[in-house]
Amino acid sequence: MRFQSLEKLINLYDGYAKTFKIDSLQLLLRQDDGHLRLFEANCPHRGHPLASASVSGSVLQCPLHAYRFSAVTGEVIQAAEEPCRGLKVYELIYEGREVGLLLDD
Repeated sequence: MRFQSLEKLINLYDGYAKTFKIDSLQLLLRQDDGHLRLFEANCPHRGHPLASASVSGSVLQCPLHAYRFSAVTGEVIQAAEEPCRGLKVYELIYEGREVGLLLDD
């Protein structure tokens, strides 16, 4: 496993949202209401980018079709059309003054 840095902690603030492409992963790092979270960058329903998704409490809502997901587990809370799988949520790793994730070698 290797640590992949995403951002320096000093650069984070509420409203922060940035996408990353690492290997085959498309990731979205967001901070809302003091909670920093890492998701897959596109909605599992139709692949719409989630960088402009709204987050209220622990619920993330896709701006295209209003699918709602748990920002903690990724579970689908509300589907607007056909069912879809949950949103992938990744564990964040803090190393020194940076945040990132662990990747398989």
